[in-house]
Amino acid sequence: MSDSRQRGILGRLGYPDSSIAGFSMVLSGFIALMGIITAEVLYPNYSTRQDISDLGSTRPPNPVIHEPSATIFNGTMLVTGALVLVAALFVYRATNRRGFPVVLAIFGFGAFGVGVFPGNVTPWHGLFALLTFFSGGLAVVLSSRVVSRPFSVLCGLFGGISLLFLVSVFFYGLVIGGPHPLESLGGGGIERWVVYPLVLWTLAFGGYLLGTADDDLSRSPR
Repeated sequence: MSDSRQRGILGRLGYPDSSIAGFSMVLSGFIALMGIITAEVLYPNYSTRQDISDLGSTRPPNPVIHEPSATIFNGTMLVTGALVLVAALFVYRATNRRGFPVVLAIFGFGAFGVGVFPGNVTPWHGLFALLTFFSGGLAVVLSSRVVSRPFSVLCGLFGGISLLFLVSVFFYGLVIGGPHPLESLGGGGIERWVVYPLVLWTLAFGGYLLGTADDDLSRSPR
């Protein structure tokens, strides 16, 4: 990595941009996973068949909010989104691939918006949730262009699974107009097949960045 890239905000302390991005990604994935689990445990009679966003608030017309689950979940989304935005900035500085960092930033912005607008705030919560799911899946797929094999294959797989489940929900709901083949999982179970591949990728991608911090990410094999 060039000296100019190493002399970033924190690079002056000896940390290259890719290392800072990796640290932010791992931390965001850890906070997202543990924050959701903690909110689930503290939510009375919560079932993973429920939407993840129910942890912040259920939908109108009679929204239900349980504390401290709501504060934990909404705070988790705010912090997670902010950390992904930080990572996107430093990924942008560390690579000559501009499309991926921009989509990654949109992913972080969407997650932050989910925290700002809980499930009882319509239509904004739904719009930000959809933005998070779509941009997240796309970011995971695009990341395969800036990492080496065989990790690039896993990025394509994780992103593809997330997008496939997301598209399937709209396909069966709007086009087919019938039940989803995995309806037995419940809405929350299907949603987790969209979300958890993204969370696991943030941990894996962050670890990759930390492990290749001394290399120039812009020259990573495609």
